[in-house]
Amino acid sequence: MRSEDLWMLTQQEAAVVPPFVAFAIRQNPGVWDYVKVDAGSLSVDIIMSTDYLKFKEIIFDEKWAKDENAMEIDFGAFDVRVPILALPSSIGSGLGYISKFMTSMLGGKTESAKPLVDYLLSLDRNGEKLMINETLNTVETLQEALMVAEVFISALPKDTPYQNFEQKLKEWGFEKGWGDNAERVGQTMRILSEMLQAPDPINTEAFFSRLPVIYDIVIFSVHGYFGQADVLGLPDTGGQVVYILDQVKALEEELLLRIKQQGLNVKPKILVVTRLIPDAKGNKCNQEMEPIVNTKHSHILRVPFNTEKEFLDHGSPVSTSTLTWRDFLRQDATAKILELMGGKPDLIIGNYTDGNLVASLVASKLGVTLGTIAHALEKTKYEDSDVKWRDLDSKYHFSCQFTADLIAMNAADFIITSTYQEIAGRLQRVVSGINVFDPKFNIASPGADQSVYFPFSDKQKRFTKFQPALEELLYSKEDTEEHIQKETNLFSMARFDIVKNITGLTEWRIFDPSKSQDREEMAEIKKMHALIDKYQLKGHIRWIAAQTDRYRNGELYRFIADTKGAFVQPALYEAFGLTVIEAMNCGLPTFATNQGGPAEIIVDGISGFHIDPNNGDESSNKIADSLRNARGIVDIGIECL
Repeated sequence: MRSEDLWMLTQQEAAVVPPFVAFAIRQNPGVWDYVKVDAGSLSVDIIMSTDYLKFKEIIFDEKWAKDENAMEIDFGAFDVRVPILALPSSIGSGLGYISKFMTSMLGGKTESAKPLVDYLLSLDRNGEKLMINETLNTVETLQEALMVAEVFISALPKDTPYQNFEQKLKEWGFEKGWGDNAERVGQTMRILSEMLQAPDPINTEAFFSRLPVIYDIVIFSVHGYFGQADVLGLPDTGGQVVYILDQVKALEEELLLRIKQQGLNVKPKILVVTRLIPDAKGNKCNQEMEPIVNTKHSHILRVPFNTEKEFLDHGSPVSTSTLTWRDFLRQDATAKILELMGGKPDLIIGNYTDGNLVASLVASKLGVTLGTIAHALEKTKYEDSDVKWRDLDSKYHFSCQFTADLIAMNAADFIITSTYQEIAGRLQRVVSGINVFDPKFNIASPGADQSVYFPFSDKQKRFTKFQPALEELLYSKEDTEEHIQKETNLFSMARFDIVKNITGLTEWRIFDPSKSQDREEMAEIKKMHALIDKYQLKGHIRWIAAQTDRYRNGELYRFIADTKGAFVQPALYEAFGLTVIEAMNCGLPTFATNQGGPAEIIVDGISGFHIDPNNGDESSNKIADSLRNARGIVDIGIECL
């Protein structure tokens, strides 16, 4: 490839301010350069990110760009704690990198492992020592004790309970936490012995995964209606609620398994902290405490805000972007957490912008390890939202949201992401936001609950009790409060907001806006009605009201699959795409946006199809051609949820 061709591929953006043209060039994910070209002399100068941002700002707000007091944000000073990943292909693989880095630190002289010994000595649970006691305070004494203990344990039957030889190990300096039986204890000791003799990344990661350090977890998921039933589709409430509830169940199962294998008699606690909403509209979001279904030790804690300003008309919660986090903290959520947990939690996790910021503040206050769950910044969803932030700020408060995201990410000890998506947005004058090569980033993609979203061909597991209602919902000839228009072949499920692009899908090919409490949703509903009239689509679209029962939704996917239908996700940008996973799990042929997470979920033409939300003609033709080739369909309609 010629160098000029490569330059064209890596040139991401240009800002034209005569006589100059400034270019943003991304050589690789996370690697940016900026240049300025003089259109008259064709001279090229390398410029800093600050200068490039000023070029962009001049186009939209010259006064702001030239204001000497304009705020600049630079988190570059945070980027000095640990070695940084070097290869773009390694972004999101922080755990593996840290294991290799720690292995390199353990290698060499014996005293190199002293920090590991000190760390093991620090482990306890409510004052009770775990793993080792002060008898084993040097690397040499630990190694010697391990050799003696391994010989002793190897002579025991594998299923010998730990309690049967606990006292003997204690005499040698070992405490609880190594395992629940002779086999598990022997394995853990062998892994540590090998680490101390000849460390390698696999043993390092395996050993630390066995340590008894996590029992109590607090998750902050503050925005929207956080509930277990009758909330999906309400303002600011969607896949993030399903995601957290699924993760809580998986976390509790994993904690119970690990604690058992560690040989401890401890009950874990997981607390999801969110807002209490007085007008809960028939759901349980006005209850302070609620057990999480299908768990034994997990609850939702709802904390009220202390002013009426946090509620719009009709008592609905404000949008994600306008939250007042300080008011949330003034209700002393921290004190309630300490009361319910019986002390500090072992880990605090934040979800979404507001949850991440609250989590970072509480974790700092308590001195607790912080993890955040990264979501796409709104820059990826709204075109030019970085330079047009003033125009959008009154509605979305991006200046607050973007800055909060950057604060939380830089404060976090680790960050969980769903896909390999780089955050390259700029707001105000963000000179350096977050280094995507930081090993704190780890990709851990969520899945769909297999007990709810399973293939339509699995007849024995089907939720047949929903089928009569779904038959009426999808195929009744009469319009009702739950559906309008006729049966169709295509199916899509999403909230009515601009980014989800349901009206875009309609243009390619809640019914009453006055009943909506969300301004953006109201506008999209009106646009939908206008498009139906414009393109004479009555009788070709079946418009279904929001469905809040996830079990029924699972059967809805399968019901569509029974009729050889297909699922379309046309979002302008989708950070992950939980509905894509759900539809594919249920066996629906899936067409999904190529902007964001679905580009990684789907292998185009093999496991599904990518569509370009910015090219309606191409996308509609791709959908129609694929369906015609599959089953000879001529009349194609759209089903919207």
